[in-house]
This record gives sequence, structure tokens and C-alpha cells, in this order.
Amino acid sequence: MGKLDYHNLWRGFIMGTTEVVPGVSSGTIAVVIGIYEQLIASINGLSTRKWKQSILFLAPLVIGIFIAVFSIANLIDFLFEHYTAQLFYLFLGLILGVLPFLVKRVRVKQTFTSKHYAILALSFAIIIAFGLWQGVHSEEAESLLPSITTGDYVAIFFAGWVASSAMLLPGISGSFILLITGYYRTIIDALSNLHFPVLITLIAGIGVGVLITSKIVHFFLQRFPVGTYAVVIGMVAGSGIIIFPGIPLDFAAAFTSIVAFFVGIIIALLLGRVEHK
Repeated sequence: MGKLDYHNLWRGFIMGTTEVVPGVSSGTIAVVIGIYEQLIASINGLSTRKWKQSILFLAPLVIGIFIAVFSIANLIDFLFEHYTAQLFYLFLGLILGVLPFLVKRVRVKQTFTSKHYAILALSFAIIIAFGLWQGVHSEEAESLLPSITTGDYVAIFFAGWVASSAMLLPGISGSFILLITGYYRTIIDALSNLHFPVLITLIAGIGVGVLITSKIVHFFLQRFPVGTYAVVIGMVAGSGIIIFPGIPLDFAAAFTSIVAFFVGIIIALLLGRVEHK
């Protein structure tokens, strides 16, 4: 009865683009462009009698996401090699740029109580703790492909599972989860070089996570929307501190980093102004 929604190709491309960089969540983009509720409902519908309708909605979206992820991975890998500071300042701009959208979305001044601010502070602290732990294990920030182990494959599977939760929750980037677990560069390297064992492991983790976590995320967003957004805002704010790479000592690097920071903010704000269809 239904038919493919080809508009979801470009929607998926935008979502996939944002998931490659540890800044804006594809879940946030889904909210911004007005398909978030339908996205969650379609994922949940895969296990019901309405699975055909779900596939018609999800298929072009997934194709758009895959096109974006594979086409942008090489660029991200290049920037990591040659413009690390500028890239992280771009990430930082994306992260901070999405905060006003999230605050407005949940109407913080009208809906937040002391309990919600406490939840926000706790989620902020948890993300900072994650970042400090990642800093201790900074050697994992490099690609592990030359010497990847069985244990790494297991970790990548579960990292994909956790990242899928972040992808479905507005405000938290799945790639940011990969970043703080130390596997982001490995995944980018795998995408650039089509290292299928790593990619299949990651996709398996994401697939399992999406099917299970979508129901949990849907439940909390439906039953406790304000509290859920308190968690989201705290995590996004905390991630900005983790992403901050320090101030480059070289003038040219510092200047271009500042430019990249404002470009990130502008991109996030422009995405936040996209009209709901």
C-alpha cells in the first residue's frame, strides 16, 4: 500500500554526515527535520505486522546514511592526519551550536525543576569522567587496524551497540561514543580502507543495539521527556569539554581553528532552523 519516501535519501545523507563527525547526533537531525517520531516508530515496527511499511520508510534513509558515511570517511581521515586541531575545533563548534536547539526544544526555563538540573549535572559529570578515562588510555586514539585483536573486535561490537543508543537519542553523537571509547580513528580508517571485518563487526553491534535500544529510548522519551532531555543536554555540554583540544601555539593554526569553530556553530544553527516537513 505504501511507497518509498525518496525524500529520505537526502535526509539520510544529512544524518549520515553528522554521524561521521563526533558532534551533532543523527537523532538530533531527525528531530530537526521532523522525522524522529516516525523513525523510532519504524524501527520498532520492524518486529510487528507493519514491517513492510517500516522498510519502505527506513530503506532510503539507510541508503542515504551509508552513502554519506562512505563518501566522507576519506575526508575525515585526511583532516585527522593534517588538520587535527582545526577538525576538533569544528567538532566543538558543532557540539556547542546544537545546545541552544536542545534547550529551546525542551523549554528549559518552563519545564526544568531542581531535579532536572541535578540530572543534567550528573550526566555532565559522567561524560567528563568518561573523557578523563579516555585521556588515560590516549594510545587507543590511534587506529588499531595494523594490530587489531580478537578483544578489539568484541569491544568494537559493543561500542557499536552503545553508539547506536546515542544515534537514536537526540543530542548524543554515536561517533562521539566511538571517540571516547578509543575506537573512532580505527572505524574511520576501516571505512577509508574498506576493512570489512571491522565494518561488519561494527554494523552487527549497531544493528542489534538499534533494535533493542529503540524501544528503551522510545519509552523514556514518551514517559520522561524532560528528564531525558536533561540527560542529553548534560552529556552534550560535557562532550564539549572533552573534545576541546587546547589552544594551538602556532598563529596560523590558532586562526584557522577559530574559523573552524565558528563554521561548526553556523552549521549546527542552520540545521536547527530547517523547517519540519
